Amino acid sequence: MRRTSSTTRQHPLSGPVALLASLVGLVLVGALFPAVAHAQSPGVQATGLHIGNGRLVEGNGNDFVMRGVNAAHTWYPGRTRQSLADIKALGANSVRVVLADGHRWAADSASDVADVITQCKANRLICVLEVHDTTGYGEDSAAGTLDQAADYWIGLKDVLAGQENYIIINIGNEPWGNADPDGWTAPTVAAVKKLRAAGLQHTIMVDAPNWGQDWQGVMRANAKAVYDADTTGNLIFSIHMYSVFDTAQEITDYLNAYVDAKLPILIGEFGGPADRYGDPDEDTMMATAQQLKLGYLAWSWSGNTDPILDLAVDFDPQQLSSWGQRVFNGADGIARTAKEATVFGGGGSGDTQAPTAPGTPTASAVTATSVALTWPAATDDVGVTGYDVVRVTGGDETRVATSTGNTATVSGLTAATAYTFAVHAHDAAGNRSTRSATVNITTDKAPTAACSVGYRVVGEWPGGFQGEIKIGNPGAAAVSGWKLAFAFADGQTVSTMWGGTAAQSGAAVTVTPASYTTTIPAGGSVTVGFIANKGSTNTAPTAFTLNGSACTAG
Repeated sequence: MRRTSSTTRQHPLSGPVALLASLVGLVLVGALFPAVAHAQSPGVQATGLHIGNGRLVEGNGNDFVMRGVNAAHTWYPGRTRQSLADIKALGANSVRVVLADGHRWAADSASDVADVITQCKANRLICVLEVHDTTGYGEDSAAGTLDQAADYWIGLKDVLAGQENYIIINIGNEPWGNADPDGWTAPTVAAVKKLRAAGLQHTIMVDAPNWGQDWQGVMRANAKAVYDADTTGNLIFSIHMYSVFDTAQEITDYLNAYVDAKLPILIGEFGGPADRYGDPDEDTMMATAQQLKLGYLAWSWSGNTDPILDLAVDFDPQQLSSWGQRVFNGADGIARTAKEATVFGGGGSGDTQAPTAPGTPTASAVTATSVALTWPAATDDVGVTGYDVVRVTGGDETRVATSTGNTATVSGLTAATAYTFAVHAHDAAGNRSTRSATVNITTDKAPTAACSVGYRVVGEWPGGFQGEIKIGNPGAAAVSGWKLAFAFADGQTVSTMWGGTAAQSGAAVTVTPASYTTTIPAGGSVTVGFIANKGSTNTAPTAFTLNGSACTAG
C-alpha cells in the first residue's frame, strides 16, 4: 500500500488509460481480463505452509485462511512488539509485516527480522514478511526492483530457514506501477526462480502490478505462467483491493477466476473508507473472502499518513476507528471468522464444538470511565481459552475487552452513560460460544475538578504584560503545598512573580506557592500575579493542572 508515513498514494488509473476506463468502466472484469488457466500440482512440494489443490494449507494439510492486518514495522520498529500482541488480542491469526531491503528505506537487519519472527510466533500469528521498497516500480523513480528484493531475502536465508511453518515471503510490495504493467511478469518469474535456486522453500507471495490492484488484468492473465515457474508449486497470489474494486461484480469476478482455476489467491491489502478516487466495497470483499474461504489482510494497524486507514487510533487497541471496528468486529470480520493456525494448537484440529455460553456477567467498581465485569465460566469439551467482552447496541455488538479468565475491566467509557455488555467464550480451535445474557450499567458522573483557575491579563504594553492567576479550591478540605502547571502558546516568558515562584522550560511553566499562599482553604482561593515578556500575540493558556489534576476555568 502507498498510504503510509513514508510513501505517496498513486491513482490506480493514469493517463489515456484512465480516460478509457472512466468511459468503458471496469464492471465486466471477466470480459476485459483473459481467463485464468487451470493450475496443475507440481511434482515437488515444500514442507510447512504450502499450496494444496489451489489452497494455502499448513504442513499437516489443514486449510489456513488468513484473517489479519498489515503492520508497518520498518517505520515504527518501536511499536511492533506491542502492536503484534494487540492485533492477536483482537482475534487475528496472521499479520503482514512491512520491511525494507535498504534501497529506499534503511534495511531491516537479520537480527531485527529474526526478532519480528520470534514475536509473531510468541503471539501465535502466521507472519507474512514483505519488502516495501519495490512499491510502484516503473512509475515511482524511488522504487527498487524485485531482483533487489530477492537478493535481500537470500541474504536472510539463515534467519528464514526452519521457519517454513510460520512465515510467508512476500517478495515485494506492489512491485509495478501503471506504466507498462506487462513488464511485471518476467521480473516476477525471475525473482521466484532466484529464490528457489538459492534454496528457500517457504511459501512465496507475489503482488500484482497497477500498484497491486491489477486493474489491467496482467497478473490474472499471466498467473498460470508465474505459478508454473515455481518448481515447488508453493506460491500464492496477492491482490490489493482499494477504489478500483468498488462494485460487487468486480470483486467476485476477480476472486472466482482464481478459485475456478485452482490458483491460490488472497486479498493481501484492502481498504474500506472512501477516498477521492472512489468508495471500495469492503463488505463484498470480506463476504466473498469468507464464502470462498480466502484470506484477507486489512490495511493497516496504525501510523498512516492518511489516518482514515488507521484501524487503531495512535496504535491504541482501545481506540479502534470505525474502519477498525468494521474489520475486527463487523460482519465477516476477524473476530467472527479467524481460526488460529494448527501449528500453534489452533483451529483445524477436528474440534468443531463451541463452548457453552458464559453465565450472566455482574458489574462492580463502576466509575465515570470504567467498570469491572465478572461472569460464571463457560465449559468446553476440549477447553475454554478465552473470553470476548462485547458492548451490545441494538442488534450490533462491539468487542471492548478480552480475557483469559472470567473477569475483565472495560475502560475508556463516557461518564454518566448507559451501557449494555455481554460475553462470548472461545476455545483453541476458534469456536465461539453464543452470547451470554446481558448486564446493564450506567457510568458515574464525572468527578468535580480538584481546582478552578481564572487567568486574566491586567495590563499590556509593547513587548510585555501583567497577568493574574486565581487558583480556587472547590473541595471540602484545604490544599497545601500545591504546584500549578500550564503552558504558553506564543513564546511568552515570566520575568517576575508575586504570590508564588515561577519556573519555566520552553513554553511549560510551573508555579509553587509563596509562604503566604501555601494553603488554599476549602472553598477558597489564592491569587498570584506576574510580569511577562511577549511578542506580537499573547494567547492565554487554556489548560491548567494542580498537583497533576486538571482544573476547570473559574
